[in-house]
Parts: sequence; structure tokens; C-alpha cells
Amino acid sequence: MKLHYYKETDSLYIDLSSKSSIDSQEITSDIVIDFDKNKNIVGIDIQNASKNIDFSSLEADEIPIKKVLINQK
Repeated sequence: MKLHYYKETDSLYIDLSSKSSIDSQEITSDIVIDFDKNKNIVGIDIQNASKNIDFSSLEADEIPIKKVLINQK
């Protein structure tokens, strides 16, 4: 998962998958959900993000994280 904030448009894109989006559905005037060919959610686009999200903190609670080994010499 990746979070992409675009200051120039005040939008936040939450990239949930590396799969391509083939369909989108507007949930509210500021939130669009992107789907892959199997109707799985692959991303969430939030417009006017600074008005819709509290950016003062970002927390992750009990998220399973796969350990990645970085080239160790």
C-alpha cells in the first residue's frame, strides 16, 4: 500500500494494489474508489484531502508487515 499526496490538487491517492484500475465509482463528491477487472478495490482517491482528513497524525495498528531483506553485505 502506498499513500500519494498531491499538493497542487490537494488530493490523496491510497494505492492498495499494483493491479490496474479498469473501473471507478464515485462514493461522494470527494471520494472515488478504483476497481480492477475482478471488481477488487485497488485504490481510493480523496479530493480536497486537507479538508476531509486530519493530517496531524498517521497511525498504523496491528497491520501485518512482511519483512523485506535489503541487500546486506
